[in-house]
Amino acid sequence: MDPHGISAAIYAKRRRLSVLVISKGNGALAKTGKIENYYGFAKPISGQELYENGLAQAKNLGIELIEDEVVSIQLEEKFEIETVNSHYQAKSVILATGTNRMVPPIKGIKEFEGKGVSYCAVCDAFFYKNKEVAVLGNGNYAIHEMEQLKPVAKEVTILTNGETIVENRNIGDIKVESKKVREFRGDNKIQEVEFEDNTIKPVQGVFVALGTASSSDLARKIGARIENNRIVVNENMETTVPGLFACGDCTGGLLQISKAVYEGAVAGLAVLKS
Repeated sequence: MDPHGISAAIYAKRRRLSVLVISKGNGALAKTGKIENYYGFAKPISGQELYENGLAQAKNLGIELIEDEVVSIQLEEKFEIETVNSHYQAKSVILATGTNRMVPPIKGIKEFEGKGVSYCAVCDAFFYKNKEVAVLGNGNYAIHEMEQLKPVAKEVTILTNGETIVENRNIGDIKVESKKVREFRGDNKIQEVEFEDNTIKPVQGVFVALGTASSSDLARKIGARIENNRIVVNENMETTVPGLFACGDCTGGLLQISKAVYEGAVAGLAVLKS
């Protein structure tokens, strides 16, 4: 969890709201060596130390922190949040997981975006009814995308691209191809995958789901407006979906801690009005 998420949680909690923070663990902040431009620190502070200070502050306020991975958010009467290990409901949701979309340097992957390469199974599964598709990834997020495609597609194959499939999920009879991918090929649309050993597999669609779901991934699936992989928000950090807020790097602009903390504060205060 990065500072914008903790900032949002702190401001919401101080308004006497019930707050739950779901995070897979350390974010980009904890991996930063030294921070020299953040107000209030005469000497450089490590990202890990600032991260731990933020967690301690949240815990002191009684904010519940859960370590888990969010794979899906849907809106029914309330927001339905699906994680690897559980399921939660909320009146409002603040997305603060960053924008990082992992795209491997595989030839053809960028060229076929919108022409068979997709980043959202919930959005695009319908277009692949009775077709052979693949999911590129090896973690919980990839398995979630596979589960969205399985009832629709004729065949779903998980392409791990040389990685090991996550061990804590049951994938049933789904095919897993662990060979390294060399290239995605086709004419106007994607038609096949070529592996490093020169073997070829026909596919009509590839869903990229590497790593964990970013804020943009989750927002896109629920129908929020996205521009240039940035979530569109108003002055209250609310997306085009009422009750869904976003803050930090995922909204674009200056990639600085001070900006992220500010946006988290705005979102945390605004949820009271939603």
